[in-house]
Amino acid sequence: MSRFWPQSFPHSTMQILRRSVHLRPLAPKETDFEFLFLVVSSVGAASCFVWLSAGLPWPGCWFRRLTGLPCPTCGATRTALSLAHGDLTAAWRHNPLIFVCYAGITMLDLYCAAVLLFQFPRLRLADLPSKVKRCLCVLVLAAVALNWLYLLTNR
Repeated sequence: MSRFWPQSFPHSTMQILRRSVHLRPLAPKETDFEFLFLVVSSVGAASCFVWLSAGLPWPGCWFRRLTGLPCPTCGATRTALSLAHGDLTAAWRHNPLIFVCYAGITMLDLYCAAVLLFQFPRLRLADLPSKVKRCLCVLVLAAVALNWLYLLTNR
């Protein structure tokens, strides 16, 4: 096991996090990302709700129309509809990665609302080492690839 994970892994990870994660108030003239994220995600959700309430057709997947195969985000609309109806199992089955993304957006919205309402310090990531950024990119690409494989095998 030590061949894959250095003995100092937990210690060095904590040091990176201590250097990279900052809690602080919003600086003068700093972009209020919490406000922007909350507004954009709320307007997006509200516009989808209005679209659905008006009975307008949902746009189809161009990739699926051209190739007959699902794209990595196929099922996002069905996932949202299942979540709106409280059916978590169906939402997960439609597209697990989108389900996780919607959950993450909900958590970020709650964080943003709390920061704005109670004027909590802002969480900021700064000076992440390039090694950590590369690792995060690889994890995201692996998640997208595994999700797409799931969609291809369960279509």
